[in-house]
Amino acid sequence: MKGIVCEQWGPPESLRWADIPHRALGNGQARIRVRASGVNFADVLMVEGSYQVKPAFPFSPGLESAGEVVEVSPGVTHIAPGDRVLAVSRFGGSYSEELVIDARAVVRLPDGIDFITAAAFPVAYGTSHFALTHRGALKAGEWLVVTGAAGGVGLTAVEIGKQLGARVIAIAGGVEKCAIAHEYGADTTIDHTSENIHERIKQVTGGAGADVVYDPVGGDVFDECMRAVNWEARLLIIGFAAGRIQTVPANRVLIKNVSVIGVVWGAQAARDPVLISRQLAHLLEWHSQGRLKPRIAATYRLAEAPAAMEALLSRKYAGKIVLVSE
Repeated sequence: MKGIVCEQWGPPESLRWADIPHRALGNGQARIRVRASGVNFADVLMVEGSYQVKPAFPFSPGLESAGEVVEVSPGVTHIAPGDRVLAVSRFGGSYSEELVIDARAVVRLPDGIDFITAAAFPVAYGTSHFALTHRGALKAGEWLVVTGAAGGVGLTAVEIGKQLGARVIAIAGGVEKCAIAHEYGADTTIDHTSENIHERIKQVTGGAGADVVYDPVGGDVFDECMRAVNWEARLLIIGFAAGRIQTVPANRVLIKNVSVIGVVWGAQAARDPVLISRQLAHLLEWHSQGRLKPRIAATYRLAEAPAAMEALLSRKYAGKIVLVSE
């Protein structure tokens, strides 16, 4: 078996394509033949040593994959060898030809979804659904602002926000990315390269401001959104793709009863895999009904994972980047 191996903290170019030892199954585990793996910003952080989880060396990165069940340990009954599945791995391992994982983190795939689409599904859609429902309590009719709205995670927040009945304001960089966010359901778009975020949110909402802000970007974009929130707004901190971790001004939190809420989907998946698997099954049903349409921006061979990660960091792509096993 081969896979991408991380032997020391560093940039994607430090990763190697190498042999990976065969692992025996433990209690409650499943072995998956990986056909495709999603590429996420968290994978880059894990390789750099900046992620919340720091696996022991050597390890293979990758938090999400799709493929076929090869075998399961005794007592695992919800999946069986031959099943087409998606899997969520909190501790990496998806950038490999084979994955041994807690079977509770494995969900059977409906017939109408291919492996590449399925591999792009768990982290992005799972994060957005968990954030907007479990953490943000988004209600129909509320104003939802999504930053980084043309990215792999942001687009899913636009889609899910619309499915939940929100009025969505999508913030993206450039006319082309704003057009993609609009295509995916955004009611209004803001091009942060040419428009003032704070002023436009206030204008669009009739002066009220955003009820929920979904922010995987951080930095200056978060600061601008923070100035344009409604009474009892909820600001969902997803990540810091801009590179600067913002400081939240306590006075602004106080004067409007604002809630600043952290969203760590991967840790929630590790703590409660049954909840997360149930939510993913629900989202897959939405996909089967045509209510969600994952956007695959580009595919790379599994051995080309370092190049795929660099492509992700370039921010040139709208949607998800996926690795495909040969």
